[in-house]
Amino acid sequence: MYYNNFRRGGRNVRRIKSFDPSSVISPPQRYEKVPEYVITHEFNDFAINEQLKRNVVGKGYKEPTPIQDQAIEPILEGRDLIGIANTGTGKTAAFLIPLINKVIKNSREQVLIITPTRELAAQIRDEFVSFSRNLRIYCSLCIGGSNIARQIRDLRYNPNFVIGTPGRIQDLLRSRHLNLSRFGSIVLDEADRMVDIGFINNIKQIVSLLPKNRQSLFFSATIDGKVREILRNFVTNPVTVSVKTGDTAQNVKQDIVKVFGQEAKFEELRRLLVKREFEKVLIFGRTKHSVQKLSDELVRRGFRADAIHGNKKQNQRIRTLDKFKNNQIQILIATDVASRGLDIPNVSHVINYDLPESYDAYIHRIGRTGRADKNGVALTFVG
Repeated sequence: MYYNNFRRGGRNVRRIKSFDPSSVISPPQRYEKVPEYVITHEFNDFAINEQLKRNVVGKGYKEPTPIQDQAIEPILEGRDLIGIANTGTGKTAAFLIPLINKVIKNSREQVLIITPTRELAAQIRDEFVSFSRNLRIYCSLCIGGSNIARQIRDLRYNPNFVIGTPGRIQDLLRSRHLNLSRFGSIVLDEADRMVDIGFINNIKQIVSLLPKNRQSLFFSATIDGKVREILRNFVTNPVTVSVKTGDTAQNVKQDIVKVFGQEAKFEELRRLLVKREFEKVLIFGRTKHSVQKLSDELVRRGFRADAIHGNKKQNQRIRTLDKFKNNQIQILIATDVASRGLDIPNVSHVINYDLPESYDAYIHRIGRTGRADKNGVALTFVG
């Protein structure tokens, strides 16, 4: 769809009036669209603790998203679950709310939540803190790039929730500071991403150490051959919830910006970023070096910008993400480390300054905007 608010660029910039992502990156098999889902519950309908309900309402939740509407009740009933959904659909609350309620009912219950990235694990921890306010339920965040001694100290208190990444979880298992024999619930979040980045054997080993009698929750945007390998020994008689409505969110307007040459590319980016409607912008680059270089140049030009990439320490990345979430900076430039699973509110635009490596990476990048039924715009620079 043509993005009508574009200012006409210089002679090196050409507009393309229609955009099919497959014209840039060949997609895998498409998903058929399903009819619009009708919400059947309110949060008050769920059989959960009253303080937990107050915490949910206090976060501004009015009615469940489709995946929350369908997943919370079977999780409350103790069922295993496979959740398939587009990014930005509220998966974190869909499993945290019923699992916190489970712990309220049995204070000895322990829950393991595994995610592919440190940032996503930290985000889930933050959501947990909000939902568990005044409930005396605690968690340990176990991720690489952070002080392992502090994590070991936290684990000594037997927290009800352990939230972490596969590598650090395995480190703690090898050193015998984490014992999974008493964990009655496990969540694998963004399972397809964990497979993509080579964690399949780690996940299989971790799952093998869990009790056979457990509640297993599995969330993924896609289910392919390798993901099915994990599923075979992970869930028992699961409920499957699918709210995937297509490869991309319908409320993300997509367009291409055709540029010729690096100088014209940067100048077009600058022209876009000064526009009023570009309120909160996430820009994706391909390499750590190029992302940092672009961030430095934007800051030099007076933009409120910062970058996250693999060369930055974990605490630096988290601080930068917090600044972006809290609108202390307008522009975040990132490598694909930030393209999956992060829930950053009110991102108005995603800009693919460098093309992603795959169609799947493209889908997850642009999923950072148009979240929670809000509209967003995704622009891809092509030269």
